[in-house]
Amino acid sequence: MTDPNGQNDNPANPADDPEPVVSKPYVMPDDPEPGSAEALAKEAAEFRDKMLRTLAEMENLRKRTAKEVADARAYAITGFARGVLDIADNLQRALDAVPSETRESADPMLKALIEGVELTERSLHNALEKNGVRKFDPTGEKFDPNFQQAMYEVPDASVPAGTVVQVVQACYMIGDRVLRPALVAVAKGGAKANASEQN
Repeated sequence: MTDPNGQNDNPANPADDPEPVVSKPYVMPDDPEPGSAEALAKEAAEFRDKMLRTLAEMENLRKRTAKEVADARAYAITGFARGVLDIADNLQRALDAVPSETRESADPMLKALIEGVELTERSLHNALEKNGVRKFDPTGEKFDPNFQQAMYEVPDASVPAGTVVQVVQACYMIGDRVLRPALVAVAKGGAKANASEQN
């Protein structure tokens, strides 16, 4: 039903109402017209930038993954190697327990036993080296807290202060990391060390 002014009175039938007029959306003066060459070039530049960023992220991920795989290969046996070091220490203690004079005058059976222990120790160290674990002896070098742990000082005027004069327990490295630091005795130094410091 329409009123005398020609308007639709019936709210139940909105289809009879005229369509509202929608104005064109406001376009910023700097924005290119949609579908124009300038708009397409801008969109292509954005996609190119996203693609280059994605490629860079993928390359970084590939490098990180390769490094993690290399580290896993190099250091996977760390726990096992630490356990084996006790065996190496015990073999060394067994050899150190027999004085060199006794070795010279020992009967053939004792000599064979000593040679067997030496052979076993060499085989163990060879197996460790094949897997990237190597023994490091710092005797005579300057004390380095990154690789050694000082147990005590020894008065020794023949070497400069801070020199490792005795190794109580050997240092072992796995790759470029310390598997176990060396336990060492460090020289206090004496007249010779003082003289060399003055020169």
